[in-house]
Amino acid sequence: MAINWYILQVHSGFEDKVKLTLEDRIRKEGLEEFFGEILVPTEQVVEMIKGKRKTSERKFFPGYMLVAMDLNDSTWHVLHDNMPRVVGFVGDDENPTPLPEADAQKIIGRIQDGAEAPRPKVIFEIGEAVRVTDGPFANFQGVVEEVFPEKGRVKVMVSIFGRDTPVELEYIQVSNT
Repeated sequence: MAINWYILQVHSGFEDKVKLTLEDRIRKEGLEEFFGEILVPTEQVVEMIKGKRKTSERKFFPGYMLVAMDLNDSTWHVLHDNMPRVVGFVGDDENPTPLPEADAQKIIGRIQDGAEAPRPKVIFEIGEAVRVTDGPFANFQGVVEEVFPEKGRVKVMVSIFGRDTPVELEYIQVSNT
């Protein structure tokens, strides 16, 4: 018996529901030994809403999930027979190709990194016009001069009393205009 990772396409927005239904069906059919983890790839994101820092979960592959399983007739049918909101395996649905282990580990690593260190919801680019939403420069508008993704910060040129002044802010303190 060989457990491999497969990518399952599902209706976007129903990934968690499909996961619960699939886990329930596996238990009812007594096929736990043929399945490993079932993952919905998500990460934590941080944003400012009404002046407050809010952390939420975002799916980074909406409409897809990873299933570790030993592919045989029984397990294939569990995923296809009257399984609501499941489109099928990515690639050849009749003879799915397993995801290479290295690729699966990259995705799993990204899931773990996203849970440990929340990422900003919005990524900024140099030259982008932004509005400061928090801190002493709230409601000022400016242009992104530098981006420091490893720190989650940006340097924004804001006009204070008619002079452009560089201000370093956290990602969550600015928003796109």
